[in-house]
Amino acid sequence: MQEKILNHKKNGMTMLFLIILLYLGGIACVVFGSMQSSKATILSTLLITVGSVWLAVGWIPLCGLKVLKPQEALVLTLFGNYVGTLKEEGFYFVNPFCTGVNPAAKTRLNQSGDVDGGASKTSLMISTGQISVSGEAAGKKISLKIMTLSNSRQKINDCLGNPVEIGIAVMWRVVDTAKAVFHVDNYKEYLSLQCDSALRNIVRIYPYDVSPNVDTTGDGIADEGSLRGSSEVVASRIRNEIQQKVAEAGLEVLEARITYLAYAPEIAAVMLQRQQASAVVDARKMIVDGAVGMVEMALERLNENHTVELDEERKAAMVSNLLVVLCGNHDAQPVVNSGSLY
Repeated sequence: MQEKILNHKKNGMTMLFLIILLYLGGIACVVFGSMQSSKATILSTLLITVGSVWLAVGWIPLCGLKVLKPQEALVLTLFGNYVGTLKEEGFYFVNPFCTGVNPAAKTRLNQSGDVDGGASKTSLMISTGQISVSGEAAGKKISLKIMTLSNSRQKINDCLGNPVEIGIAVMWRVVDTAKAVFHVDNYKEYLSLQCDSALRNIVRIYPYDVSPNVDTTGDGIADEGSLRGSSEVVASRIRNEIQQKVAEAGLEVLEARITYLAYAPEIAAVMLQRQQASAVVDARKMIVDGAVGMVEMALERLNENHTVELDEERKAAMVSNLLVVLCGNHDAQPVVNSGSLY
C-alpha cells in the first residue's frame, strides 16, 4: 500500500467559527420560533424544527476538526477505505466521518517519546524489553520524531558458546505511515521483536574477545573481530539487520548502539581469572624479552672494551645472575665479593 499525502487547506479555524455561528443561529431560530408559537404560524414551526434539528446534529461537523503539531501524522480511513495521511502541522477540517487509525497508539516502547503522553500506564513485559500500555484511551496520531528503543539486556551465546549479556539502544522513526499502520499489526511491537532477533543473529557470529581461527566476516579467512573490540562494526551490522526486517513496516532505523556488554554472571569470575592470567603471561614475556636483550648488550660491551675476560662458565653464571635480578618481583640484595675471581 502506497502512502497518500493529503494536501488539505488548513481551514479548521474557519469551519470552527462557521459551526459556532450556525449553532447560534439554531438557538436563535428555536427562541424566535418559540416566541411566535402562540400564533401557530408555519414559519414559527419551521424555525423551531430547523433549529432543533441543527442543535441535535450540529456537533457532527466538529468531529472533522483535526489539530496536528510538528512531527505528527494522522492516517485517515473512511468506512474502512484508506483516504490518506495528514503530515503537516496545522488546524484541519476533514470529512467528519473519517477516523484516525493507529494500532500502536496504546503501546509504549521503553524510553520512546510518543505524541499522546500523560496517560496512566500499566507495565507489560515482552521478550525484547519493557512495553507499557496506557490505561486511558490514546490518540490516533503517529509520531514522526526520532525515538529510542532501549532494548533490555539479553543473554546470548557467542560463537564460542560463552554466554554473554548484551543490551542495545536503537534510534528509529516512522517514514511511511501507510505501511506502518496497514502492513503490520503493531509496528512498535514488530520493531521490538525484530531488534531481539537481529541482536541474537549478529552476536552469535562474534566471540566476546579476540580468538584464533574465528571468521566473523564470512569470507572464509580468520580475523580479529570481537564483540568487545569491534563494537562499531557489530552495531552497524545489527542496524542493517534490523533495517532489512522493518522496511516493510515503513520504519527507518537510524542507528544502533551497544549499551551494555559483559559475560554472564555464571562465567564472569572464571573469565576474569583467564584475562588476568593472560595479562600476567604477556607481562612476563615482555620482561623476559627485555632482560635477555640487556644481558646480550652487557656481554657485547664487556667483550668490545676487554674490561674483563670471562670463560663460558663465568658467562653462564653472570647471565643467570642478571636474569634473576632483571626478572625478579622484588629488588635484588647486592652481594660484594672481595675475594679472588678464581
